Amino acid sequence: MTRLPENPQRYHEGVEDIRPDEPQVAEALADTMLSIAYKTYADSAHAIRSVHAKSHALLGAEVEVHDNLPPDLAQGLFARPATYDAVIRLSTTPGDILHDSVSAPRGMALKILDVAGDRLPGAEHSTSQDFVMVNGKVFNSPSGEAFLGSLKLLAATTDRAEGAKKVLSKILRGAESVAETLGKELTPVKVMGGQPMTHMLGESFYTQVPVRYGAYIAKLGVVPASDNLKALIDRTVSTAGDPDTHRHLLDEFFEQETAVWHLKAQLCTNLDEMPVEDPMALWDEEKSPYFTVATITAGPQTAWSEERSEQVDDGMKFSPWNGIAAHQPLGQIMRLRKLAYERSAAFRSERNPTPVTEPARCPFAHGSAGNVVQATGARVFP
Repeated sequence: MTRLPENPQRYHEGVEDIRPDEPQVAEALADTMLSIAYKTYADSAHAIRSVHAKSHALLGAEVEVHDNLPPDLAQGLFARPATYDAVIRLSTTPGDILHDSVSAPRGMALKILDVAGDRLPGAEHSTSQDFVMVNGKVFNSPSGEAFLGSLKLLAATTDRAEGAKKVLSKILRGAESVAETLGKELTPVKVMGGQPMTHMLGESFYTQVPVRYGAYIAKLGVVPASDNLKALIDRTVSTAGDPDTHRHLLDEFFEQETAVWHLKAQLCTNLDEMPVEDPMALWDEEKSPYFTVATITAGPQTAWSEERSEQVDDGMKFSPWNGIAAHQPLGQIMRLRKLAYERSAAFRSERNPTPVTEPARCPFAHGSAGNVVQATGARVFP
């Protein structure tokens, strides 16, 4: 086992640099995201998310926190071994429902149920812990203002010219492919439609920006652990003739197979080299590797259905601000997300027949061997 870094940085309030104009930027960001939701609602009379609108799998899962973690990793939710029920939502980033040939970054939203601990402000009504992740190690914009600018561009194209988006996506995928042969990853290109057309279950997902990790600071990641997932890494798929290719591939996989991921933490060891406030900073894995702290298992099940979509797409929100204080989101991008996520959830809850609520238990069956599991929250090992 790789040795843990010797100098993990302790969390304190001074690690964040909160700018005086952030309330105004947060308002503008929330307004821009809602403008996307209003456009799609006007067409469909159904309220969907402003980002990550299209789900591809909605899964019941179990999260098993590992035993005998070293003290620096046994923090917060991971302080002691336990097994939790969870819900996973796999999605792509646009705020409108597009043909899968318009490729975009993929997301994994993980809701871990019945988590004990002091709650974050605004999350007192909930007992779950959300981690919101994307298949890239860093964020796509250097600041909140830059993120707002790019979001305004996306808002201007929402629900327009899908044919043009397909063509642009194909061109950008070519540009990204060339860059990757040169050892580079063009994050903005992927965001605009250059995501390689690969199997979603071969992806790794990351918080991209840091969270409090109990006494410390960390970024989190979820990576394929089982051989069947590892076999799908970089597996090319075709979306020709099928607007819901990813959904159908995931349905096919979960008819009989079990997916296992490792949930990992990368500790901050130097605030200058691993800054909290720079969302595009790639933390050096030679100095601080990702360490496995839990295992996520999703057994055979119906990966997507209209009923599950009503329960999860309509009835749940996933926000990094829904959780315990020990995993407080950190940095400007995380702070700006809070208001936007709250208003997006309220928009959907006010307009759809299914209101947005926090589940006390997993709403559907799951199991590592395809059996029905009655969700009971955390089960702590003796």
